[in-house]
Amino acid sequence: MHAGRVWVRGGHGYRHAVERLYRRIIDGWNAHDADAMAAPFAADGLMIGFDGSQLHGRDEVAAELGRIFADHETASYVTKVRSIKPLGAETGLLHAVAGMPAPDGAELMPDRNAVQTVVAHRADGEWSVASFQTTPAQFHGRPELTEKLMAELSDLVAP
Repeated sequence: MHAGRVWVRGGHGYRHAVERLYRRIIDGWNAHDADAMAAPFAADGLMIGFDGSQLHGRDEVAAELGRIFADHETASYVTKVRSIKPLGAETGLLHAVAGMPAPDGAELMPDRNAVQTVVAHRADGEWSVASFQTTPAQFHGRPELTEKLMAELSDLVAP
């Protein structure tokens, strides 16, 4: 099949499919629902967490997140998708930034800011997450980048 047709078929094309997968991951995290967060992953998908932990496969993602949600009070994410682009006829890359409001919801915690990426792949007509990575946005020695990201994400925090 011609690559161009793959990306535009269905009206919304790959951008909608890839972003929908990302939203499902974030919505699952925010709901403290490990199964919902793991559901978009391919059976052999990879999740690399904020702390560098690596979870291999949907089942491991669900099991570890279930443990985390049971043992820890986790903050919710606010996110902004910066780009979604094709990497081939059946693969897309999403780049986003994320922050976590403090428990009182008034402002973001800068030490929790992150850059997130999703690599999604379509096989047998179904899209799934091949890889999801969250990297701390620390910007060592560049406070102006932290301030810029804080400003960008602060607009997403409910008043």
